[in-house]
Amino acid sequence: MKALAARRHDRRAPALLLLLALLLVGGAYAVLVPSSADAATTKTATADDVATGEKLFQANCATCHGASASGTASAPSLIGVGAAAVDFQVGTGRMPMQSDGPQAPSKPVVFDDEQISQLAAYVASLGVGPAIPTEDMVDPSKGDPANGMALFRTNCAMCHNAVGAGGALSQGKFAPNLWETTPTHIYEAMLTGPQSMPVFNDANLTPEEKRNIIAFIDEQGEVSPGGLDLGSIGPVSEGLWAWVVGLGLLIGISVWIGAKSS
Repeated sequence: MKALAARRHDRRAPALLLLLALLLVGGAYAVLVPSSADAATTKTATADDVATGEKLFQANCATCHGASASGTASAPSLIGVGAAAVDFQVGTGRMPMQSDGPQAPSKPVVFDDEQISQLAAYVASLGVGPAIPTEDMVDPSKGDPANGMALFRTNCAMCHNAVGAGGALSQGKFAPNLWETTPTHIYEAMLTGPQSMPVFNDANLTPEEKRNIIAFIDEQGEVSPGGLDLGSIGPVSEGLWAWVVGLGLLIGISVWIGAKSS
């Protein structure tokens, strides 16, 4: 018993217990927390894709992001951003950026689909990051628009408007209209958090919930069943319409009655 007690009071015991606790916590985290980098890509990148992507990067991106993609004073590091970030930024025309500004707006795409895939393959080879989602993951027909509406209005509506029509933010920034954005790019935006947008990894919104949000946004591009949508920006435009048209009619009628009575 004395020998056992002596081992319990050994000076190395706290360090061993701390090491054991760290191993247990790290193992539990690796098992329980989902990683967005596990998402399957629509195409398996080859060594040739990575090599060609590096050449495209050096010719078109290295000036701002640095020859090793580790970032400069004018652009962030791309190590660890993953293929999804490249596919979104380049696939929507936001990159290469035309000029400095509060944020990079979408514009005509510079590269074709194959070149975008090659650029994404090269950047993905630099460090683990979110992968490009599969077609199944972004298919609106497999989502639940009703659930997507609740999720969107909880997480997205404060910037993008209740139906995804977009809106102004501070310091010259803005949340874009989502109706013309492809399902893949919407999913990638949730994964990577471009511009002022927060990151919604799989711990925040599961892949199924992301697809439900895409299904809701997809329905908003259809013709409004209620007549004029007034920009779909909610009570502001509706109230303005009521005041301008409603009060205008009342004033016009009052003037007409006054002219008739005189």
